[in-house]
Amino acid sequence: MKIKTKLNLGVGLLFVMIMILAITSSFYVFSIKKDTQNILQANYITLEYSRNMLNALDHLNEAQSVAFFEGNLKQQLANITEKGEDKPTLALEQNFMRLKANPVDESLKSQIRRNIFEIMKLNMNAIKQKSDIANQTAETGNIWIAVTGTFCFLIAFNLLINLPNNIANPIRELSSSIRQIANRNYSERVNFGNQNEFGDLARSFNTMAEKLEEYHNSNLYKLSFEKKRLETLINNMNDPIIGLDNEGVILFVNDEALRIMGLKSDEAIGRQAAELAQRNDLLKSLIVNSLESDKPHPMKIFANGKESYFEKEVVTITIKPTGEEQTITIGEVIILRNITVFKELDFAKTHFIATVSHELKTPISSIKLGLQLLENKQTGAINPEQQQLIDGIKDDSQRLLKITGELLELSQLETGNIQLTMEKTPPSDIVRYAVEAVKVQAEQKRIRLVVDCSPDLPEVKADTEKTAWVMINFLTNALRYSP
Repeated sequence: MKIKTKLNLGVGLLFVMIMILAITSSFYVFSIKKDTQNILQANYITLEYSRNMLNALDHLNEAQSVAFFEGNLKQQLANITEKGEDKPTLALEQNFMRLKANPVDESLKSQIRRNIFEIMKLNMNAIKQKSDIANQTAETGNIWIAVTGTFCFLIAFNLLINLPNNIANPIRELSSSIRQIANRNYSERVNFGNQNEFGDLARSFNTMAEKLEEYHNSNLYKLSFEKKRLETLINNMNDPIIGLDNEGVILFVNDEALRIMGLKSDEAIGRQAAELAQRNDLLKSLIVNSLESDKPHPMKIFANGKESYFEKEVVTITIKPTGEEQTITIGEVIILRNITVFKELDFAKTHFIATVSHELKTPISSIKLGLQLLENKQTGAINPEQQQLIDGIKDDSQRLLKITGELLELSQLETGNIQLTMEKTPPSDIVRYAVEAVKVQAEQKRIRLVVDCSPDLPEVKADTEKTAWVMINFLTNALRYSP
């Protein structure tokens, strides 16, 4: 039965019973009122007439009393209401008429008193009978009102006990099931077992839960598949990778990271990184200030039986929850990029430059020594053409020696050991120094270099020679690629 039908029937029946109770009460109250009015209107008035006539009978020698008696007698004649009351009333009238003709006859007075007492007795009996009827009516009314009121009470009590539970219990059960669904317990079902609005609601809820469970299971499979694929991808990467949540718990770590840290998977995953770092120096160095966005810097780690170089990169993972404006941090990923090969190339290049520079210095020194011997007058006179040739060789050897020195300083720069001599110097001097160094190369390409510097430029604090190297490099590249 529908909830609406139950409510209509219950409330409607209660309304009908209340109406019946009201009608019954009104009926019996009206009946009692009517019986009371009958007693007052007929019997009590007759008794009043009778008492008046008895009083007047004792003073019939007075003309006023005779008239008073006769007046009450006429009113009594008009107020005959009870069965058998007419005979004593008519007898009273006849005896009164005789008494008027013979006022001194005491026997007539006695007869009149008996007639009056008989009338009073009839009315007293009628009053008692009507009173009994009124009492019976009142008792019957009380019984019917009590029965009807009890029935109304039972209906109201039944509605009070059952109706709230019939409505509240399904709602309470449905609310509990909704909370279970909200907690991702999609196997939750409700079963009210009736064909009403709540039954329809339960069937709709169960259909929704089945759809959600089906969707959840399909998504769970997809998530599991994607998780395995992601784990496989991370494990196949050559760079060590460590994933942490926002509380510092290790969520995942690939095989390469486990290898360089000397740990096993079950020893790392699910553990607090800070706790694990107390027994692992490498992990400790990785998680220190990991949340700070510092510039990546090389780290030297002993791995693969040799020293390897890694560059640490920390990627902070943030999301924007559904329905919210601000993003929140849910974890971070530490990536160690293996830069050992590049470091080895840098070391090899630096070593090569240093070796070449040292190897070139020996023949250059021999050339300079040979030039000094040639310029010595003890070895013979030198003509102008020979002197010009010697000067050219001297300039070239000096330039070659300078380049060799620059190569050595470049190797120092690569190793980070370069020494800078900082002093205040005019910018024009640095520019002219660089232009003078590439002047020969420019003349060979028939390119004219013009220095145009404002004389009001302030001095700068720099290493003049090494700053000029940078400009020389720019000019050399410009000349090299100029037509």
